[in-house]
Amino acid sequence: MQTLKNQSKRAYSRFTTYFKTIAKHPFFPIVVLGFLLILLQLIGSTGVIRPSLLNFISPVLIRYMVSLGFLLLLGYAGLASLGTAGFMGLGSYLIGYLYQTLGIPTEIAFLVGIATALVLGILVGFISLRIEGMYLAIVTLGLSEILKNFFLNSPLTGGSNGMRLFDGINFLGLFSSTSSVYNPIYYVIVIFMILSMIWILNIINSPSGRAMLSIKNSTSAAQAMGISILKYRLMAFLIATLFAVFAGMLQMIRTTTSYPSSWGVDLSLNVLAAVVIGGEKSIWGVLIGTFIVFGLKDIVLAKIPFFQTYHNAHLMFSGILIILVVMFYPGGVVKLFTDLIAWFKKIKNKIQASWKEYRYGSEA
Repeated sequence: MQTLKNQSKRAYSRFTTYFKTIAKHPFFPIVVLGFLLILLQLIGSTGVIRPSLLNFISPVLIRYMVSLGFLLLLGYAGLASLGTAGFMGLGSYLIGYLYQTLGIPTEIAFLVGIATALVLGILVGFISLRIEGMYLAIVTLGLSEILKNFFLNSPLTGGSNGMRLFDGINFLGLFSSTSSVYNPIYYVIVIFMILSMIWILNIINSPSGRAMLSIKNSTSAAQAMGISILKYRLMAFLIATLFAVFAGMLQMIRTTTSYPSSWGVDLSLNVLAAVVIGGEKSIWGVLIGTFIVFGLKDIVLAKIPFFQTYHNAHLMFSGILIILVVMFYPGGVVKLFTDLIAWFKKIKNKIQASWKEYRYGSEA
């Protein structure tokens, strides 16, 4: 009996040691997040959770993927872009046109969209070698407005009436339509989001991430160290554009509708706000920022009469948050959380020290 107990203790000790090792891995919280999000949908499909909650989460996760690409572009490469909304719109209309008009399978249309995103990213990346800063933001804004104007006036996209996939859409064996209460594409969105988080985390912790940071801090110093400006700026724009087009395609697959008004400059500004507010060097900070910017608008601001009357007033709210964060917490909201955790640990240590002094007396 004693031998069995000892074996159980050793097995439990090995398990806890193994679990602690896994828990320290940077991918562990990402996998846990994905598991919880999938579990949320599974519970919701039983009717316990209202469909409106899951319908709220899906678009926020899609915009989080866009923000991850913008994190790499702005936080590490130091490049500003206001073309995010136009690139997302391009992805949504592209997959809709290829699937509904040309009859191309969704999976192949998805690959065509990725190829288009790579070409577009290379184009904008080369532009960034000639201009930067505010001027680069203006050029990318111009590209976005050209795309939006094309969506608004082209018969290929349905013009001002937008594009709608009346028969729904099949993707990876899952069927999506606006009539479904629980959209199975939710699982695809979560999986792609988790893979995006892992990919971005790998990049920012790799030599490529450090090279981008050095270019952001000083282009001259980076060139003196032999870092290729062309390579890393192209990489940043390629990934950011890929994520934007990719998210636009996921949005079209989820909602089966796309309207030109959805792809305005306000969306690009909100993505920028999410990165700045959350923390432009942390994937978790950007996740918080995305839920603040896009989640609060749908959960809190949408219920306030002022914001119901003035639909674009939420941009004012985002602007105020950006000002406060830049003035008082340049590291973003995630820095506030880390400071609070450090403060609580400090208070805890003081309480423990006071208790020990009360219990055992002063060492002096």
